[in-house]
Amino acid sequence: MNKYSLQIALAYMSVVIGGGFASGNEVLQFFTGYGLAGIAGSVVAAVLFAFLGMQIARISSIMQAGSHKQVLYILFGEKAGFVVDVILSFFLYGVGVVMLAGAGSTLAQQFGLAPLVGSILMTVLVIATLCLNVRGIINLISAVMPFLLVMVLAITVYSIYTSTGSQAELAAVSEDIPVITFLGAEVPNWALSGLLYASFNIAVGFPMLAVIGGLTKQPKAAALGGIGGGLGLGVLIIVLNIGLFANLDRLVGVEIPTLLLAQAIHPWLAVLMSLALICMIYSTAVGMFFAFGARFATPDTSRFKVLSAIFAVIGLVLSQAGFTKLVGTVYPMLGVVGLVLIIAIAMSWIRTRNRSAEELAADPRVQQK
Repeated sequence: MNKYSLQIALAYMSVVIGGGFASGNEVLQFFTGYGLAGIAGSVVAAVLFAFLGMQIARISSIMQAGSHKQVLYILFGEKAGFVVDVILSFFLYGVGVVMLAGAGSTLAQQFGLAPLVGSILMTVLVIATLCLNVRGIINLISAVMPFLLVMVLAITVYSIYTSTGSQAELAAVSEDIPVITFLGAEVPNWALSGLLYASFNIAVGFPMLAVIGGLTKQPKAAALGGIGGGLGLGVLIIVLNIGLFANLDRLVGVEIPTLLLAQAIHPWLAVLMSLALICMIYSTAVGMFFAFGARFATPDTSRFKVLSAIFAVIGLVLSQAGFTKLVGTVYPMLGVVGLVLIIAIAMSWIRTRNRSAEELAADPRVQQK
């Protein structure tokens, strides 16, 4: 894995971790509520992450894509691609709002601050970062990833070994954990929940992954980065899911479960974990507001910076609806868009799996974009 592959893998993981499972709240709703069977659901999500990351990064590299919109037009055609782009952009903005709310909940749970304070601080950081160039944004997102991975893994593994609840007791508690809802109804089983989790997160990671893939002219390296990032995400989800299940008896009603696990080990570790969570949430918030702002203006321009600041401030206001409520509302809806993306990406792979990068690059549709 060369430096391009590594950067793609780290950035892919960073964006999804902040939006998908850094707090533990999402994994709790999507997987842990199904008991031990939820572990199988997390394996389903892991396989999908690797496959989808590979294909998106490869297509973007071949196209030398400058935005996710170009990739969508190749996958769906110009008219349908435009519709999907508008819908996806709308829900990505919703995820950005969720991240601002998550920052408020994290600082509130750890330091007793009003949720609005944490949300304001995150909004300021997002606006300041979006004033950088694209490469600078990607470098920042990638740089914090190794430390964050070590933190999450260490706390989760330790929590698994220090769990005091029996399997029967934990299984009974899992029945009281509200699982994710989809189209107004609870998702009936772990397999569908794993698919929906992957579909939501690929919708979150798609815009930034498309941009990063387009920065390298090595499709194989880009594909390897997508696979590596996807498998890394899968391992983390599985470990975190097991850790949450092992401590489920003390996580009911907690908005930021991973923070409580850190607090149980040592108060100072909880402080470090809260800072790590803020960094994870920050990376996703930047990715979401970047993707949304790029829908209306060219990155690195003054218009882009002004619009991004306006969108972030509006998002701050909307974030006061509450973190858990926003997660349960926005994520399943974005999952529908993600399902459409998964189908389109799978069909693209079926059509092009036997074609070389050179043959694909010569495709008139690719050259046109």
